[in-house]
Amino acid sequence: MAMLSEWFWWDRLWLPRPVMWADLQDSEGRDYARVSHLYITLPVAVLLLAIFKNQGEGVAMADIKGVCKKLDWSERQVKRWFRSQRNQDRPGLLKKFKEASWRLAFYLCSCFGGVLALYDKPWFYDLREVWAGFPKQSLLDSQYWYYIIEMSFYGSLLFRVAADVKRKDFKEQLVHHWATLTLLSFSWCANYIRIGTLVMLVHDTSDVLLESAKMFNYAGWETTCNSILVVFALAFMVTRLIIFPFWLIHCTWVYPLDQFEPFFGYYFFNVMLVGLLLFYVLGLPDPPHGQKVYFQQSEDPFVEEENEEGSHTYSNGSVNGLSNGH
Repeated sequence: MAMLSEWFWWDRLWLPRPVMWADLQDSEGRDYARVSHLYITLPVAVLLLAIFKNQGEGVAMADIKGVCKKLDWSERQVKRWFRSQRNQDRPGLLKKFKEASWRLAFYLCSCFGGVLALYDKPWFYDLREVWAGFPKQSLLDSQYWYYIIEMSFYGSLLFRVAADVKRKDFKEQLVHHWATLTLLSFSWCANYIRIGTLVMLVHDTSDVLLESAKMFNYAGWETTCNSILVVFALAFMVTRLIIFPFWLIHCTWVYPLDQFEPFFGYYFFNVMLVGLLLFYVLGLPDPPHGQKVYFQQSEDPFVEEENEEGSHTYSNGSVNGLSNGH
């Protein structure tokens, strides 16, 4: 294990020559990102998951006892019935409305926090400043909290996908949540934090509009939903198909070469960003922010099917052209 750890944290994998990990030790007035900083994301993710769970999911004990009296069943029989219904559950409009509301609340707060963390920073206006002094860039409090909250949120989504009823896009959601956490974790450890915050802000911006459109869709406000979808489509193209490749990827691919020679971390980070761009261009669900508008097919409503083993799966119907990777 010691040898594996030594190889994994080899300086040349993460840092440009001639910088060593020993050069990134905290000193007076200068703090650096540490892997240990990310440990808090686990309890925060569990807390976020618990907050969402407390919004009304599950069956109260009083309800179970009431059913027992009416049907003359034991509590065990009633619980087993509720459990079987949950395993075959079709997410209803109310449940989907709550999910969209939860994500909208997060993306609004995330966007607001991202703007507060970046508006007074020189690299927000001049992308060459992203690499000024790299990798010896001190960690700011605003960057710390922006990363912790964002990673905790996607950690809670990952836990929720694993524990919830399996939907048709179960595998896609797992892949995109893992990709999100991998990209954010790597950028944190390699001190790609300045560009990481810019990427997060660009992606969260259009997500606000998408979740708003879904809420109005589930509420039956079709005209409002379609209007927001038009704005979302424009925002998606501007942020993810213009700003993301021609500003941010250009920033990570070209500008660093003025400061240092390419190394593994440089290639790894850029390959992940280009892979993300290809998901957008090819129209596939998009890790690390797996949300997309499908104008002909949606996960709403779920249609129950029975496979050869007799268990139940759900295929997609269509309603108002909305789909979501979360």
